[in-house]
Amino acid sequence: MDFTIHETFLPHDDPAASLAFYRDILGFEVRKDVEYNGLHWITIGPVNQPGTSIVLRPPAASPDLTDDERHTIAEMMSKGTYAVLNLGTTDLDEAFDRVQARGAEVVQEPIAHPYGRRDCAFRDPAGNLIRINELH
Repeated sequence: MDFTIHETFLPHDDPAASLAFYRDILGFEVRKDVEYNGLHWITIGPVNQPGTSIVLRPPAASPDLTDDERHTIAEMMSKGTYAVLNLGTTDLDEAFDRVQARGAEVVQEPIAHPYGRRDCAFRDPAGNLIRINELH
């Protein structure tokens, strides 16, 4: 089988702040920006990877969630424990400096882990953890 990653979904609770983070700080392009019934979906992705997209979606868009589940998701998002996106780059230090200089909330500066990975981490406006791994 030959699979590619086409789309993945991340929650957002502020479309304008999320758009500013992913477009202006990370440099992703906006592919779709859709509002429907008071909810807002934004599809973004790396400029050089037109087949890979991230859909920023309102967590309330799942009609089968209970109020308790929505409350739990909102709590987890506010703590930054609900969703993670791992990105990769060949120049981690340059990427870290650029993203930090553009105002992103730093969670972890570049560090080499004992298991062989070197990475850093930021938080997006919805609380999602954005890890950037150094690729070799």
